[in-house]
Amino acid sequence: MSNMTRRAVLVGAGAVAAGAAAGAIQWLRQPELDTGVPVQLRAEKSTLYVDGRPGAVMRLVSATGSLNQNGLVMREGERFLWRQDGVPNVSAPALQPGKSVRYDFTVAPSGTHWMHSHVGLQEQIFLSAPLIVRKAEDHRAGEQEVVMMLHDFSFTPPEELMAKLTGGAPMPGAGHASHAMPMAPSAPMPAMNHARMDVNDIDYDAYLASERTLNDPHVVTVEKEGQVRLRIINAAAATNYTIDLGDVEGELIAVDGDLVQPILGHRFPIAIAQRIDIRLRIPPDSAVPVLALREGAPERTGIILAPPGAEVRKIDPVAEDEGPLLNLGLERQLRAVSGFAPRAADRRIEMDLTGDMAAYQWGIDLKGAALEVKQGERVELAMRNVSGMTHPMHLHGHHFQVVEINGARFEGARRDTVYLPADTQVTVAFDAVNPGLWAFHCHHLYHMERGIFAVLKYQGVG
Repeated sequence: MSNMTRRAVLVGAGAVAAGAAAGAIQWLRQPELDTGVPVQLRAEKSTLYVDGRPGAVMRLVSATGSLNQNGLVMREGERFLWRQDGVPNVSAPALQPGKSVRYDFTVAPSGTHWMHSHVGLQEQIFLSAPLIVRKAEDHRAGEQEVVMMLHDFSFTPPEELMAKLTGGAPMPGAGHASHAMPMAPSAPMPAMNHARMDVNDIDYDAYLASERTLNDPHVVTVEKEGQVRLRIINAAAATNYTIDLGDVEGELIAVDGDLVQPILGHRFPIAIAQRIDIRLRIPPDSAVPVLALREGAPERTGIILAPPGAEVRKIDPVAEDEGPLLNLGLERQLRAVSGFAPRAADRRIEMDLTGDMAAYQWGIDLKGAALEVKQGERVELAMRNVSGMTHPMHLHGHHFQVVEINGARFEGARRDTVYLPADTQVTVAFDAVNPGLWAFHCHHLYHMERGIFAVLKYQGVG
């Protein structure tokens, strides 16, 4: 891991606290740096039409419009006025309605990242956006970039989804602040998948790619036989996917914003909060559907890459077969282009990820240890999933390297989110070079809110 300041690391952590109503966030870019005039992002209530039906959401918007689909694109090394992290009651107060804050850090590292609310269940209502950081040497001449952001959508307010999951049980003492937002009038409840709680908790009303379903997909015009870099972000609250390129072979080149040694394939898993970059070549005169298959279910979403004149065929949003169950097969193959320097761990913290599906309560059992580190240490987090569901575990403020799966050691990918199936153990390592208080949690929104949330603390901080 490069030696970055705390102000630089949010790009990897990708969290922004937002209030329940409109608030402003300011940043400076060239040429604004020369004039000192900031540009503003605003968190606003909005309406999203899903297959013609209106739904209540929130958006991050700038003077040029919504960022939810295309996101914020910056150059590595630019100055960004943003607080280093935004988890309420952990690293910063929440941005209150009608208020504004200024943040300041140098943008790094380059890669595919994203930003989202960490207030209550706002992430479920789309208060998120891509955050793409580029540097010149990453770009190939003539290559077109396409951002694809995945969501799961319900017309039902997320508080009602949670109440259905928990039977109205009170929140456990997770330490994560929850600030409920007033929502639109109730819609019919989607089905809760209690018969298959080991795969999906909620059967959503729709699954979206770039804010559209396959009934009206986002069609991106690409050059005939051109090269495309897909930047795919799983911003879903509770859904894992598999990316399916059909007959086209893609080259996986990065995960969670960090380069990996390329892997060729047609299908690539992407857990909640993970990002993958895939290079592919557009075939002559043919459109390329880029599909996201819902894990363990027939629903799917996606976008279409279409050169001029190519036929764009209708794709049913419900397939005949269920999407694959995610596993760690790809994770075992991934290798970072630039991993950590070899070094023995100074500290190893072991933990169990626990859960009671009937009560819908989840937790992190640290076995009496503290989630506390010293600056300069090489730290290993050994996570064992003893619950009945999968957990994408995410650490703020750092990128870690996957170094062990079920006892087998290797030097894997650098990430900020790693997927843990049930009955598996994954160990990750990171260098403690970014002092502060940092959230560590499952990125399945409802698991996090029900207990899989902790704070990594540097000694002498807080």
